[in-house]
Amino acid sequence: MKIMDIIDIDLINADLNGHDKREVLGELADMVAKKEGLDVNVLVPVLEEREKLGSTGIGDGIAIPHGKLRGLKKLVASFGRSAKGVNFDSIDGKPAHLFFLLMAPENTAGMHLKALARISRLLKDTEFRERLLESRTTQEVYKVLQEEDEKF
Repeated sequence: MKIMDIIDIDLINADLNGHDKREVLGELADMVAKKEGLDVNVLVPVLEEREKLGSTGIGDGIAIPHGKLRGLKKLVASFGRSAKGVNFDSIDGKPAHLFFLLMAPENTAGMHLKALARISRLLKDTEFRERLLESRTTQEVYKVLQEEDEKF
């Protein structure tokens, strides 16, 4: 699975403004809602319910909030970067700076899990994470994602 199959430049924010988990989830979900013609007020509660099961802050400055949504036609992702970092209740107790939001149609477990695995594998690469952190614009982030995707 290629990341570029589920994300485009309209779904990237290189400068998130959110100060806490809820605000960041809202910003990430808003991009998906606008792109897919969905109601952000439906998306955010799905993500918050998932967070109640355990934080999607996986450490190393990374969070991968995700959920499944009835009525969503395809797997879609958004990306956000927070230079200052956000407390995301990460397992290592450190702020998260890089966020991949993943939304999947309700009955697509396999596709959803493959996308989570792909994103996790990409983000284990320290050099890749540093390139994302150093990217200052949406276009730079998009280019970094494209370049990394082409390696696989």
